[in-house]
Amino acid sequence: MTKPTGQISTSSSGFSPPQITSLDDTGLSPLWLQDLVLKVLYFRGYLTGFKIAEEIALPFAGVTDQLLFVLKQEKLIEVKSSQGGLGEGAYTYGITGQGVLRAREALDRSQYAGAAPVPFEVYNEAIRRQKSSRLTVTTRTMRQILSQLVISEASFQRLGPALNSGTSIFMYGPPGNGKTSIARAFGNLVLSQNMYIPYALYLDGQVIKVYDAVSHSLAPASEPGGGSSTGNLRANTRRDPRWVKIRRPFIVVGGELTLEGLDLVFDDTRKYYEAPFQVKANGGILLIDDFGRQQVRPRDLLNRWIVPLENRVDYLRLHTGRKVEVPFDVLIVFSTNLPPKDLVDEAFLRRLRHKIEIGDPSYEEYREIFRRVAADKKIEYNDQGLAYLLQEWYIKRNRKLRASHPRDLCDQINDIASYLSVQPSMSREMLDRAALAYFVDI
Repeated sequence: MTKPTGQISTSSSGFSPPQITSLDDTGLSPLWLQDLVLKVLYFRGYLTGFKIAEEIALPFAGVTDQLLFVLKQEKLIEVKSSQGGLGEGAYTYGITGQGVLRAREALDRSQYAGAAPVPFEVYNEAIRRQKSSRLTVTTRTMRQILSQLVISEASFQRLGPALNSGTSIFMYGPPGNGKTSIARAFGNLVLSQNMYIPYALYLDGQVIKVYDAVSHSLAPASEPGGGSSTGNLRANTRRDPRWVKIRRPFIVVGGELTLEGLDLVFDDTRKYYEAPFQVKANGGILLIDDFGRQQVRPRDLLNRWIVPLENRVDYLRLHTGRKVEVPFDVLIVFSTNLPPKDLVDEAFLRRLRHKIEIGDPSYEEYREIFRRVAADKKIEYNDQGLAYLLQEWYIKRNRKLRASHPRDLCDQINDIASYLSVQPSMSREMLDRAALAYFVDI
């Protein structure tokens, strides 16, 4: 196999995919790339040269055309039709009987037939280069991104340094007080920045899929390098089209998280790998929501994170048994409603850099939340109505305030008003009906 080149170049984001002008620049074996072309034609039927280049995410001139030339010479593909004057890229190619046999042999090894992968070493270096371009937040920035939330000043002042650490945050406290909303606000900040990731990785003859349309958001097409990198390969040869420009990732996992999901997942049928959550989240944020409610024990999950959190590298295992090192440039956010003492011991908590309690709102904070929510939901706010609600449904019943209650109670008011065909209001009758429908004594 040719030596991975992937000559890294720098840009404002710390990394820009290098130019691809020849097969050597791909860092992949020409034989492996020939098999990839054959598999694409085997699955897709007849394709033009330009379309084949788009499918394997490589430039046509100097790269894909060379692969097609060799495959034609070896009688593995043939030209089915041509359009004069438009060049070989407009020719339509089809696979031959000999080509079908070789494609099936390749499919026995791996059924991957998509964008050509990037050598694993090149990916690692690209992630390291893009680490330094993370945005550093200030008090002003935090005020802006959390402007929609009402948070105690004590908690607010601890969130900024935690976000800047880029390492780990453990947020705990009663349900309904905005832990997930805070994490999503962090995600919105991260999503304002771009980075490059490859569609897939190449390691020891194996393919690892990285780009995931569900987990990753493409940078807007209006931005330089934004949108799909396979959009116009005839014109766009200035950078390696195997890389896609995305918003920095914000990935959320909950009760479905397992230890197996944190390692390379090998598909026995398709014979290629899916990258684990933390690799897909590299360069961004991984939110583990409802921590403690996963099928795996919290202690086992944290044991899995010890090395990555301390050394900022992770180790993944191939099904062959080989372990490989990958950068761990992820801000891990653990969010839980459970008491920390029920989840982990002091030794584990020490390894989580920032521990932040998001507690119940004060009466003044609750009032501000209710005022904002009422305005948003077109309900006329008044202090007398809120005072009645607090006295009758909280103080007398020894019920704790939750930041989510105003939103839910206002939704109840709107539902009731719609049913009665009246204007939604904070009248005593309306508040009583809303509270009666919403609160359940447990």
